[in-house]
Order: sequence, then C-alpha cells, then structure tokens
Amino acid sequence: MSNQIMICVALMIACAAFAQRVSFEEGRPGTVPKGWTVAMTHDGGAPKFEIVAEEGVGRVLAQTSTDNTSGRFPLAILDRTTLVNGSVSVRFKTISGERDQAAGIVWRYKDPDNYYIVRANALEDNIVLYKVEGGKRIALEPVGTPSKTYGVKKKVAKQTWHALKVSFTGPEFHVFFNGEKVMDVKDGTFPGSGKTGLWTKADSVTWFDDFQVSKD
Repeated sequence: MSNQIMICVALMIACAAFAQRVSFEEGRPGTVPKGWTVAMTHDGGAPKFEIVAEEGVGRVLAQTSTDNTSGRFPLAILDRTTLVNGSVSVRFKTISGERDQAAGIVWRYKDPDNYYIVRANALEDNIVLYKVEGGKRIALEPVGTPSKTYGVKKKVAKQTWHALKVSFTGPEFHVFFNGEKVMDVKDGTFPGSGKTGLWTKADSVTWFDDFQVSKD
C-alpha cells in the first residue's frame, strides 16, 4: 500500500470516529451554556437549566426548576452533535426533589416526543431505560429478564456524584453506573441518527458535569 493511500485511510478513520468532552467552566452562572437547547416533554412549569458553581468542583449544569408535575420531563439537548452509534456519559448529583430525584441521558433524540433515555433515580434506587415515542414513555426491560421488568435495582445515593453511561450500536444498548455494567437492552424503534442530551423528571433538582460523547 502506498504512503498516499495509507494517509487517505488514516484520514477516513479519524473522520469516522471522534470523542468530545463538554465543559461548563466557560459559561456564566445563571445562563444556559452555548450550544445547548432547553426543551420539555409533556406539560408543566417551564424547565430551567442553568450554570451554577460548586465549591471544589467548578461550574456545572443544573436543572433548578421545581414544578412537581409527575409526567414533566425537562431536557437539555446538545445542538452540534448527532450520531447513530457511540456512547454518552455524564457525572450527576441529585440535590433535591420530593416527587423525584432523577438524572438521565438522552440519545437518538428527534424531538421532545421521540428519543431514548436511561435514568437513575435516587428516591427509587433504580436505573431504567425507556423509549419516548409519540410523547409516551415506555420502559424497556433488560435483556434476559421477564417481560415488563422495570430496569435494575441499584443504590443511587442522594447528594453524591455518580457516573452514568450508555453505549449503543444498532438496536443494542449497554448501561453503566459508576463504571459497572448494570444492564443490556435491545430495541429498534429509533434506528437513525439523533442528538444527545440530559433529562430530569418532575421536581428533580439535579447537577450535571463532565458530559462526554463518543461517535463510532
């Protein structure tokens, strides 16, 4: 193989895969970071994603609205990246919430009514993967479990930083919590590319940091 061909192949590989880490350090407290769009699934009070500062950590992205409408799902969507296959991860800390204390990752996002989401809940101590299709949120059971199994039980300590990650290739999804794989899920509802982002529920006040996207 000639040097010219080898260079072309290397360039193709480099273009086919990339990884990016989103930092909130440059953002001004009280504002939505540049390159993000705030949205919401269902009704209720408007979501409020804003940059806040935590001592010893720096600036993070927080969802601070407290409307406790049960089916209200605030979203923060990263504008500039779409992908079919890859992985998304984030560190999160639940701060408060009487109805819910949830933190989630969104992928293959089409619009506020159509996307995948995996979330951890510090009040329920579980991790569940859903599809939101036509505005309806449907839990998807882990591979190897009985039909309609509701995610996996896992201790999600309140006011503690945790790591959540999902990797996805075609219809296969793999979920990791604090570095440990906790479940696999299969679903083919949304096979095409979509955006990624963050998710909360009801009155969850949740902080997010170190958002990372890798594209296969």
